[in-house]
Amino acid sequence: MEPAIEIRRLVEIMPASGRMMTKIVNKPEQATVIHSPFPLPWNQQRLIYINFDLWRRLSQPQRDLLLLRTVSWLLQVKWLKPDIYQGVAIAGLIGATIELVQQDAVGVVVAGGLSAIAINRIWRNNRSTQLEIEADEAAIQIAQRRNYIKAEAAEHLLSAIEAVAKLEKRPSLTFVELVRCQNLRAIAGLSPVSVPEAFK
Repeated sequence: MEPAIEIRRLVEIMPASGRMMTKIVNKPEQATVIHSPFPLPWNQQRLIYINFDLWRRLSQPQRDLLLLRTVSWLLQVKWLKPDIYQGVAIAGLIGATIELVQQDAVGVVVAGGLSAIAINRIWRNNRSTQLEIEADEAAIQIAQRRNYIKAEAAEHLLSAIEAVAKLEKRPSLTFVELVRCQNLRAIAGLSPVSVPEAFK
């Protein structure tokens, strides 16, 4: 497999927003098949690192769904979106600044603490199991626009998760991967049991 040719093919199947925000990089020295660092607010471009020596051992549908899932996850992580936690974080920072100017130590601590709690909540939401499941489902929706059938796309992603664990010589799937697999089995019609609503 020629990495440059495969990268061009993968860029073609990405949604337009993914092409603008992400960049695929060949990284043969990494132990994982595909990896993208958690996107921080100040990172303009979101990188996707692929070990093409391992990548080529997957089937094309598995590769397509893995890439679409990674891009979907990167697009799902949002630091600046209008919600209650964003409002509380901004209000806390403004309050802390005002209290600092007025040299009120107690006010700075209270406003700063409020802001820290809201920022922590935003961080946890961006790293939640729910976000992982939403990324899988978004990838399946994009795959359907690329001529995949919904159930087949879910099966390809499910088999890709399991194949990647074997290629990376991991003894088992992580807890989050097990939850994702159960959700994908339900979407593919392979299991009547979906994941609990607490995870969605």
